[in-house]
Amino acid sequence: MKIIVIGAGAWGTALAVSAARNPAGHRVVLWARDGAQAAALHDTRENARYLPGIPLPRDLHVRGGDVQGLLEAVPQADLLVIATPVAGLRPTLELLQQVDVPVAWLCKGFEPAQDPAAPRPFGLMPHEIQRQVAPSLHAGALSGPSFAQEVARGQPTALVAASRHAAVRSALVEAFHGPTLRVYGNDDLVGVEVGGAVKNVLAIATGLADGLNLGLNARAALITRGLAEMARLGLALGGRQESFMGLSGLGDLVLTATGDLSRNRKVGLLLAEGKTLQDAVQSLGHVAEGVYSARTVLQRALHLGVDMPITECVVALLDGELKPVEAVAALMGRDPKGELL
Repeated sequence: MKIIVIGAGAWGTALAVSAARNPAGHRVVLWARDGAQAAALHDTRENARYLPGIPLPRDLHVRGGDVQGLLEAVPQADLLVIATPVAGLRPTLELLQQVDVPVAWLCKGFEPAQDPAAPRPFGLMPHEIQRQVAPSLHAGALSGPSFAQEVARGQPTALVAASRHAAVRSALVEAFHGPTLRVYGNDDLVGVEVGGAVKNVLAIATGLADGLNLGLNARAALITRGLAEMARLGLALGGRQESFMGLSGLGDLVLTATGDLSRNRKVGLLLAEGKTLQDAVQSLGHVAEGVYSARTVLQRALHLGVDMPITECVVALLDGELKPVEAVAALMGRDPKGELL
């Protein structure tokens, strides 16, 4: 099987490494947008910026730079994996809109609103972007609880291949399922994408609570009530309840909210220390998707009339409208309500 991974950040590199090690003997190409980065990866056999200390397998081919060269390689591929942030998905799909190859993206979140001046602006989920710019593609998402470093090291991980198209789910399973990586199929693409987007926002809240030493009770409450927020939004968008109890819902939420490798959790911890948002983001050195997707998640919830109080507080905190202790007081001061509402 020939696999092209477009994007040589941490997650794209980790999955390319995993696929190249697969006993099935896949031919894997990791495509870097920057030609100089591609040359460095090829020469050093290491992604020193994103995955230092993890060697690239000898059979992993690194290419980059010229977009035309990428397009010429696409027809020979069996699977294309887009490993860009959400902001890079639209232009990448526009390049690939005519391809006749299964396509899957790895990004999690909502795109920023295309018309911020609209009365109720909201951004699109990845599958909505694809439906808008490349509707003929057979596409889906690979998601679930996973830190890039652990996947690249070959530590046990389980992911979900989500698509309405059985051929896309099968291609993802064939490409990545192996001795250290299990891949489960799910045809609920909406539910899987909502889980991946909302969990990043909730991880900021949990990091904040832990940074303020609010205790394990508070952490459990945030994760559980955060899961309820995720499910409310997902159901309103057409997802299925059971997906939020699966890998891309509960699984990814628990990992991102509690794992020490979580950048979104780290943002919350740094804010609790009194750092500014700018300082917190700069200290990470990598993208923390929750910072950028929090507002877009809330915009979509407001558009649909979905109550998401934890997300509201995270946005107010990121915008400087609330201090950490005020955010806690706002959540704890809400009127009583039934648990299942």
